[in-house]
Amino acid sequence: MTEGLNLLVINVFFAPHTYGGATHVAEQVSLQLARHHGCKVTAISVMSRPEFGHYCTMKTEKDGIRNYIINLPPGRTFRQIYENPSVSEQVREIVRFVEPDLVHLHCVQDIGADILQTLKGLGLPTILSVHDFWWLCERQFMIRPDGSYCCQDPIRTEDCKGCVTDIDATRRRNAFLADMAARADLVTYPSAFARDLCERSGLASGKGVVWENGVLPPRDDFFAMQSARRAQDQRLAFGFVGGPSSIKGWPLIQDAFRSLGRDDFKGYLVDASLDGSWYTSKMYRGMKGEWTVHPRYGSATIDAFYAKIDVLLFLSQWKETFGLTIREALSRGIQIIQTDGGGTIEHPGMGQVKLLQIGCPAAKLQKEVEALLEAPRSYPAPIAVRSYAAQAAQFLELAARLRIRK
Repeated sequence: MTEGLNLLVINVFFAPHTYGGATHVAEQVSLQLARHHGCKVTAISVMSRPEFGHYCTMKTEKDGIRNYIINLPPGRTFRQIYENPSVSEQVREIVRFVEPDLVHLHCVQDIGADILQTLKGLGLPTILSVHDFWWLCERQFMIRPDGSYCCQDPIRTEDCKGCVTDIDATRRRNAFLADMAARADLVTYPSAFARDLCERSGLASGKGVVWENGVLPPRDDFFAMQSARRAQDQRLAFGFVGGPSSIKGWPLIQDAFRSLGRDDFKGYLVDASLDGSWYTSKMYRGMKGEWTVHPRYGSATIDAFYAKIDVLLFLSQWKETFGLTIREALSRGIQIIQTDGGGTIEHPGMGQVKLLQIGCPAAKLQKEVEALLEAPRSYPAPIAVRSYAAQAAQFLELAARLRIRK
């Protein structure tokens, strides 16, 4: 039986300090397990605050989940990002107090992968969820220094010489991380693409399963809110959540929308930075249409954003492992223009997607945008997409494979 587990979740961030897609997944699944499956969930995360002592631990609580936050000193070394005995010792003490049945690890950069060795030494079963390529690439996302995508498949450390500053240090890092990942009882990935690339590259081969991420479904009043906005303003509205970097396709959007010959539409740029610094007006100056910077959204405000748009622009220039915003949009009846790559195409409703190739010229995007603006106004039906409730239920099925002592 896995209902009522005493579960410890470890991730670099956790509420009340939330940042990034993996953190959102860790939090939402934890909430589902606690609220609907009787699980006691405790979290461990990290911070780096100068007003607190090095490696001291602060306990916080949100939504009934306690979070033990370990304070890291500034100026940590390259090695301490992936192996830090001081953090491991703090984790050991917290584990002895919490006495979990199972440990679920997400992103452990800055925490250190050596906690896997610590946890196994304590006799605890572990599930490791890989959200990106940090375990194989010290740059985390397989992005080269020039901003282009590294196309290695499989990933081989010797072929990383052009990206890293010290190939010997990279060899030691990758060998250590491979050893630590192999100690996990089960390794999950958000897509078959991520699992297959990681296992072909030698990471915990044979232990991987696809554990697809869920999304927050639209609230009961979402479609009424969406219909009211569309009735009030019939202009097509585009949305971009990726951030102003070349790897997310921002220059492609700038060029395509500056070349359009019409202005009869709206656009929203989501500023997901912590300080609202991503976009200034000059960054979208010259782009046709009426563009607005929209503040970052969370679980309470996600519907307010998606009710404003009709088309999501997802133009990543690298092969991402999942594509959360694509699923969020599809579940709300929103058209997608996306690039073809990685786990971002492993979703239902591909018939509602305009698919572009990674590296395509801006003229291709411009053509798709013009076609949508010229077409008679119609909106796709919402697609059933996996929820966090379903994702949590599958987690318990995966946990049932392990030998858990309760």
